Amino acid sequence: MYEQNIPIDINTTKLLDWLISRRHVNKDWQNCVLKIREKINNAIQDMPAHDGIIKLVSGQHINYFHCLRIVDILKETEADSKNLFGRYGSQRMRDWQDILSSYQKDNVYLAEASQMLIRNISFEIPSLRKQVAKLQQSLTECEKKVKDFSKTEATALKEFSSSCDQLGITGDNIKTELVSLLKELPSIYEIASEKIKIVSPAIELYKEFNKYLSGNKSDVQILPVLEYLIKFGNTTTYEYTYGEKPVEIEESSLIITEEEIQLESEKIDFGDADTGDNEANIDFDIDTDNGSIDFGDITVSEEQDIDWGSSSNGEDGFEIVTHADLEVNLEESGIVVEKAGIDGGVARGEETLSILDNPKTQEQIINNLMELGSFLKMRLFEMSSESDMLAMSQMQDAPTVLQMQTVESVATMNACINVALDQLTNKRIQHLHNIKHSPKYVDILTATLKQKLSLVEKMKSNKTLLEDKIKVLQMEARSIEPIIQKLIERTKHLQKEIEEDISKRYNNRVVNIVGAVNLL
Repeated sequence: MYEQNIPIDINTTKLLDWLISRRHVNKDWQNCVLKIREKINNAIQDMPAHDGIIKLVSGQHINYFHCLRIVDILKETEADSKNLFGRYGSQRMRDWQDILSSYQKDNVYLAEASQMLIRNISFEIPSLRKQVAKLQQSLTECEKKVKDFSKTEATALKEFSSSCDQLGITGDNIKTELVSLLKELPSIYEIASEKIKIVSPAIELYKEFNKYLSGNKSDVQILPVLEYLIKFGNTTTYEYTYGEKPVEIEESSLIITEEEIQLESEKIDFGDADTGDNEANIDFDIDTDNGSIDFGDITVSEEQDIDWGSSSNGEDGFEIVTHADLEVNLEESGIVVEKAGIDGGVARGEETLSILDNPKTQEQIINNLMELGSFLKMRLFEMSSESDMLAMSQMQDAPTVLQMQTVESVATMNACINVALDQLTNKRIQHLHNIKHSPKYVDILTATLKQKLSLVEKMKSNKTLLEDKIKVLQMEARSIEPIIQKLIERTKHLQKEIEEDISKRYNNRVVNIVGAVNLL
């Protein structure tokens, strides 16, 4: 009685070995199973239309316990074929009864059921779970990518909106809007020229400082373009260059930059002249007989004198006479001036541009402002340094305007320089300036903005593809879950059937198949 109450515990992975070692099944049981499987495949081809049979044979591997249920169903469907001796005349019944007898011989069915149990626990169920885990990992990666794409899309859209706001366009028709912005440049430059006038005190301080250091020389040229801008405003380059307004302005629709001029000059062919020979000469068609140059029949009377002028410092030299110093009555001399100025008073090319619009003069103005700012920063450093006694002693003989300056006043001037620089160096003005003077720049800027938009569209497209993929992965994962649950139920049921069968062999002792099967 004591031994009868002790349960038999069999580890799942060692179940088949346990059955072989206890001689319940033979070692060559697999050879018999192959023949039985062949009989099942043939018998299953001719089955009656019964819901129970259809449920048994669909979607699972048929084992001995399934065959028992099939025979029970056939006893109902094939009852008409039963004779007086209790035997069935139906071929179906005879086939399945033969299958049962083949299974029961040497307990082949018990070995096959044990192998199915081990395979389900060790391979089938873990494989399906790994497949679900892989799908879940792919889902996590796709969801992370969707977040990254959303972040990139938001960043690109924000950059595009920020760039459009900075340029003052809506972004609907980028290139057309950029070109139309050029109409605002004249008014922008006029406003800038007015605001730049706030640096006048700083210029006066800088001039006095340089004048003091140079020994009170009054002819020291300091910040010429910036001074001109403050005094005369944003005039044309022609007026700045020649000191007079042009009679006519020939506006050009195409502004040629220095780089384009350089590229054109590289295309000029000067011929294949060989200058490697030291004796090579260039013939300018000059008659050098007797060592004299013949300038033609020019007669100079003794009464005609040439006045070369004198230098301002009293030394012999040439004086450069500008247009402002000419006081010749051209009408009395009989000369008819049809056009004024160097080029007849007609402004062409870059001369038609204002000094703030002209790349060369604008760069000079910016350089002047930066030079002025550097001077003020140095003065702030010198004035705030208490140990700089040498600088203080040097400024004792300086003019009052220099000695009266304080750290606060110089700092205020420096702030004005920053305001003036911002009028010419802020992003919007620089973009408009480059658009006007570089035909390729507007294409580059347009392409840059469109690239941000294309990036936004690309991110949206990628998100859509990933979201579709996420739905597919979710459907696959959901479709596998019921299969796993159904397989676990069948495995548990098979475990119970094997335990009951083994229990009958040991006087109904309790049999427990333990191990991995209980962790499902």
